[in-house]
Amino acid sequence: MDQLVDAALGRSFGLSGEEYDRVLAIMGRTPSLTELGIFSVMWSEHCSYKSSRVWLKTLPTSAPWVIHGPGENAGVVDIGEGLAAIFKMESHNHPSFIEPFQGAATGVGGILRDVFTMGARPIANLNALRFGDPSLAVTKRVVDGVVRGIGGYGNCVGVPTVGGETNFHRSYNGNPLVNAMTVGIAAQDRIFLSAAAGIGNPVVYVGSKTGRDGIHGATMASSEFAADSEEKRPTVQVGDPFIEKLLIEACLELMATDAIVAIQDMGAAGLTSSSVEMAGKGGVGIELDLDAVPQREAGMTAYEMMLSESQERMLIVIDPAREDMARAIFEKWELDFAVIGHITDTGRIVVKHRGVVEADIALDPLAEQAPLYERPYTEAAKPAALGDVDDPVGIGPALLRLIGCPDLASRRWIWDQYDGTVGGQTVKRPGQADAAVVKIPGSARALALTTDCTPRYCAADPEAGGAQAVVEAWRNITATGGVPLAVTDNLNFGNPEKPLIMGQIVAAIRGMGAACTALDFPVVSGNVSLYNETEGSGILPTPAIGGLGVIADAAQAVGIALAPGLDLVVVGATRGELGQSLWLREVLGREDGAPPALDFAVERRNGEFVRGLIIDGVVTACHDVSDGGLLVAVAEMVLAGDVGAALSLAPEGTAPKVGAHGFWFGEDQARYVLAVVDGAAVMQAAQGAGVPAVMLGRSGGDRLTLHDGTAISVAEMRTAHEHFFARWFA
Repeated sequence: MDQLVDAALGRSFGLSGEEYDRVLAIMGRTPSLTELGIFSVMWSEHCSYKSSRVWLKTLPTSAPWVIHGPGENAGVVDIGEGLAAIFKMESHNHPSFIEPFQGAATGVGGILRDVFTMGARPIANLNALRFGDPSLAVTKRVVDGVVRGIGGYGNCVGVPTVGGETNFHRSYNGNPLVNAMTVGIAAQDRIFLSAAAGIGNPVVYVGSKTGRDGIHGATMASSEFAADSEEKRPTVQVGDPFIEKLLIEACLELMATDAIVAIQDMGAAGLTSSSVEMAGKGGVGIELDLDAVPQREAGMTAYEMMLSESQERMLIVIDPAREDMARAIFEKWELDFAVIGHITDTGRIVVKHRGVVEADIALDPLAEQAPLYERPYTEAAKPAALGDVDDPVGIGPALLRLIGCPDLASRRWIWDQYDGTVGGQTVKRPGQADAAVVKIPGSARALALTTDCTPRYCAADPEAGGAQAVVEAWRNITATGGVPLAVTDNLNFGNPEKPLIMGQIVAAIRGMGAACTALDFPVVSGNVSLYNETEGSGILPTPAIGGLGVIADAAQAVGIALAPGLDLVVVGATRGELGQSLWLREVLGREDGAPPALDFAVERRNGEFVRGLIIDGVVTACHDVSDGGLLVAVAEMVLAGDVGAALSLAPEGTAPKVGAHGFWFGEDQARYVLAVVDGAAVMQAAQGAGVPAVMLGRSGGDRLTLHDGTAISVAEMRTAHEHFFARWFA
């Protein structure tokens, strides 16, 4: 029996009463089940950005090097030599809690398709992961599944996973974040877009067959979790990286011809979003015959086929004169190729199945009358400065505690499951530099790639936290010698219908925009993931930033590993800011105070000075100072190079108003630790440039020694650093 379509069913599909009434007004009648499904997924938060779109438009998105900004499948920037970098970051948060392995795996597969659908060969994957309290069994289950899923898909498809980040906090207990980023390379004159054209042109389905997995995945991603998420397991897609590899090669082979008019991957909302978006962008109509859709399950309905999010599928509008050639390419790669419709001049999407019209919707109102909310918001008062805090444990014990805590412990257990060198172009792998460095095939140039966000800063002050996420990405690229070009973002927040949460979104975007403008670091693509709540409890606001920069000569890129016999210089002023620091959390169990202050002009001045030294070949190793402060940065350089250091700098001579704990563990911004042959020359150059710099010490030996004689062996540091994951998964 046919399902009754009414407002109650609309609510179960994620449509509010007002939105359902708007559907009735557009249609002039009660929609069919398939039509209601199309409206519900296209108007979902995941697909329409109805709560954030008005604010996203305030972000800077253009620069002379930006070829395509937001609005396409991924952002495109000029990287020189007639080449473009195409990149984007996207979330797969809810699926990765329900089914961690497949949720994470298909997140990787989906972001790969966003990139190669524009004509780029993917050359790198990154991921930004946030998990809950490590003491909980569910956290261990999710971490294990997510890491295996990312490694399993990326390794099999043959794209190296070269970087990312992993944090832990109890706010992610019931809602982990899995943000996947892919970067690809294309010729600037061979970039493919998604706007359909050519009345009568065939619409071709290629890739895997359609099943019932992932139905209403976009709707599920646009709602809060209940305590028991088992009933949502069918909304999680199932991936096949081997098919994805074939699909990449077949699409790139077809893209070398003149057969493609438009191309779009079937991501969130599957066949619905790909067909609606292609026809809508092109200002044309589209007619689909679902009898022709390759299916792997018997008896599928039009509703199921239109909303399935089965993986490894693409939709192509093709030149009819090239259809046979295109079919031969996909048959050679043993992939389905089916003409399932054609482009019309009606401005409507018409869906037929078994001789019945299952959907007939005007495209313009489907898009133009989609909900756009300026939700009420309240911004929380900015936190007061922290004030003085005592040190209860001492510098040495605090350092060991910090480098062994879940947020700073070695991630070797994670990255050893990823193939970071497949393809042979990886210059700096995870743990070797502040940003991953990947050589551009056939060129001396390289890309510097990073993902960054400090959610505890964002929770305390969303505007400052959003800005700092951008600045941290800019700084990490700079620390390798790269010139930062552009960012992609992944805005992860709780329920936007709560004014305080909406206030976090507004403030974070405002901070991001200010930083991007000040640093000439525009936003070219991104994703918004809202309703990251379980049982009414939301995550820390997490506006993750994926940054991309270019290095003119890959051989100039520097990492963080110390070598013996080098001078260590700190660039940037130290004030000892402990508000929202990891030291405060890990040593005192407190999460309070204001995050460290930002000054965009100082960031730019200090960073450009450091980058100039790197390009001139003066710097042997460079590490920006971030989580854990100055001493943690030095410790990470020591561990990366397996070389000790003697630090002669006395805190009281540089920052007399802060204690030693503030000096060593404060998270003041705009700072770098440089390892150089001639520290005096660097100090002189810094003075000439008006950049604060102090001599920190010298590398060598097998211990990290402070000016007061406090000493920790490199072996003891390594044991502390590598203990967390080894013990957890022993």
